[in-house]
Amino acid sequence: MAKSITITLSEDEADMILDALETDAESYVESAAAARKEGDTNALATFREAASRIAALRERLQGLIGTD
Repeated sequence: MAKSITITLSEDEADMILDALETDAESYVESAAAARKEGDTNALATFREAASRIAALRERLQGLIGTD
């Protein structure tokens, strides 16, 4: 299991992280679509997993700071 850390952020900083995660996830979704088009199943699986993990982290952070 990964080591846990504790950080303190302002609400603005947390929102910036959430926005960055959303942008990052969108780029992986776009890359997955390109990989699908090219028939690259390994890249497709990798990009889908990355997008899914980022989405899960984003949802977790939203729950911690109480945003939608």
